[in-house]
Order: sequence, then C-alpha cells, then structure tokens
Amino acid sequence: MGEKQEDANLILRLYEIRRDEAMRRARVWFLMDFNPENIQDIMQALFGEHSADFRMVASYWDMAATFVNYGAIDEQMFNDINTEHVGIYAKLQPFLAELRALPGAPPYLYLKNLEPLIQRMPDAEERIAAMRRYMKRRNEASTGAATS
Repeated sequence: MGEKQEDANLILRLYEIRRDEAMRRARVWFLMDFNPENIQDIMQALFGEHSADFRMVASYWDMAATFVNYGAIDEQMFNDINTEHVGIYAKLQPFLAELRALPGAPPYLYLKNLEPLIQRMPDAEERIAAMRRYMKRRNEASTGAATS
C-alpha cells in the first residue's frame, strides 16, 4: 500500500472514532451548544456536567493533530478533508493563554498540538475567521428556530 493510501486509511480510522455515539454527542455539544465568552465559561464546562464532552473533543482533535505533526498523516490531506478542527480551535483560541497558565493543565486542554497545525495553514487567519462567522450564523439560526 502506498503512503497516501496509508494516510487516507488513518484519516478514515479517525473518522470512525468520530462516529462513536458518545463522541458524536460530545461533538454536537461542543460545536453547537458550547459558546464560551470567557475563561469562566470554559472552567464551568470543565468542572460541570459536560466535562467529559469537553475533554473528549479537545483531546481527540489534539491527538489527531499530533499524528499530523509527527508525519503519520499528510498535513495537506488532513486539512483538505477536515474542517471541524478549525472550529474547535476557533472556539478556544481566544482563551489559550489563560488555559496554559492553569497549574497542571494537560496539554490537550490548551491544544498544544492542534494550535501549531492550524497556525501552519497558509490561510489560517481567514479560515478561523470564516469558521467563527459560520458558527455565529448557525448559532443565531438555531436560537431563532428555538424561539419561534
């Protein structure tokens, strides 16, 4: 099997993990319902009922980024196939310095491996901004639908 096929197989295996029911629920919560405005919102998630969801999603994407950073998965292929990791980063990026400062914070909490992967994207700032706009519109549409 060629190198690109091996990369594709690893990406498919990562996708299979995302399909796990607990992971799917955690991802929906993180992407749809978790909208941190400050570090306190993150701390509330970490120590509240969604602690496992937060940790599952953050550690999953940091792990996936680690595979890319170490060359186990082709970076361009990974970034061309996935967008969710940009959304995870876009939500937490404003608070990463504060998360890093927490005593004993595990590296996945401040996206130790995901951050450099995102920052290496040639269009990183635009992708992050576009993802934030998309999530904001989606959240507004969801909120509007819920109140109608």
